[in-house]
Amino acid sequence: MERVVGTVVRGLRCPIINRGDNIEEIVVDSVLKAAEVEGIRFNDKDIVTITESIVARAQGNYATIDHIAKDVHAKFGDETVGIIFPILSRNRFAICLRGIAKGVKKVVLMLSYPSDEVGNHLVEVDTLDEKGVNPWTDVLTEEQFRGHFGFVNHAFTGIDYIEYYKSIVEEYGVECEVIFSNNAKTILDYTKNVLTCDIHTRLRTKKILKENGGEIIYGLDDILAESIDGSGYNEDYGLLGSNKSTEDEVKLFPRNCQPVVDKIQEMLIEKTGKNIEVMIYGDGAFKDPVGKIWELADPVVSPAFTSGLEGTPNEIKLKYLADNNFADLRGDELKTAISEFIDNKDDDLVGSMESQGTTPRKLTDLIGSLSDLTSGSGDKGTPIVFIQGYFDNFTK
Repeated sequence: MERVVGTVVRGLRCPIINRGDNIEEIVVDSVLKAAEVEGIRFNDKDIVTITESIVARAQGNYATIDHIAKDVHAKFGDETVGIIFPILSRNRFAICLRGIAKGVKKVVLMLSYPSDEVGNHLVEVDTLDEKGVNPWTDVLTEEQFRGHFGFVNHAFTGIDYIEYYKSIVEEYGVECEVIFSNNAKTILDYTKNVLTCDIHTRLRTKKILKENGGEIIYGLDDILAESIDGSGYNEDYGLLGSNKSTEDEVKLFPRNCQPVVDKIQEMLIEKTGKNIEVMIYGDGAFKDPVGKIWELADPVVSPAFTSGLEGTPNEIKLKYLADNNFADLRGDELKTAISEFIDNKDDDLVGSMESQGTTPRKLTDLIGSLSDLTSGSGDKGTPIVFIQGYFDNFTK
């Protein structure tokens, strides 16, 4: 019988992962158990994805706010430090801010507005228009910001992040001045020593600061880029991609991930006889249309993946073929024509009219979004995702 199902995605449950667990064995055992229970037959080009969180947990990649404080103080000493462009997040940044505040003497906190880098809004754009404020040119003090906009709680968390972040810093007896600007150079009017906390624009921000008189310039990716007194660390991303673990501890983004995915693939080939692709994923990089938040607080969607997941899709738009190339055909004749077109398509369809409207994203970003939406961030308990038929097309 002809196949009537394309891509199938399953969230797989596994044991709660603890520090020191063998993540490779747990993932493989969980996939094999799910296949046995659900009657799943393995195929070449199936995909197993694993959330970065359980990899980092197994690695024991954790650090305390004291570790953060020691690293920050070693880099900045007793200088006034500008902390600029942090995202507005209790889970992602507030715990990091505790460690930073504990390691400095004075903070100038510069927030971007109307929103942070990933779309959390301090104020709505329409309100800026009403008040005649231009976020690209206007620098506001805390008093000026409050005068224009008052106290605004985040739509989802119910928190006034300005007050929240300021209170975290002052909790450690550290003076905190808050300003609002989208121009990195603004902070240099207050201090030449800056910790830039943006994620995807960090390299440009550091470059601007260094070229315009900045003296001690670091990013969150430079904090805990090496172990401090035996702490966890990430040599590539530092504190970027970290999450709150406890009130005084963070779980860092996993490190040395390529051997993990390669080993899992090797074990699955041995157990199933099939070439199954494997990747580790973090945030999926999709936007919430209501809250306007980009789900991309991690530095990358996938820190490691097997070679079969390189590249971008090379796909034909079926409705374009049906409406244009084969507009005069119907039924089996149309199906045959489209199938033959797909079978004979070029290896590179960039610029082709037949590919317009297909998604020009990396495979790992697309699969990361699919996996992140499947596993969720709450209590589903499915940190492993098993995907079948992803690389199939109309002809299969």
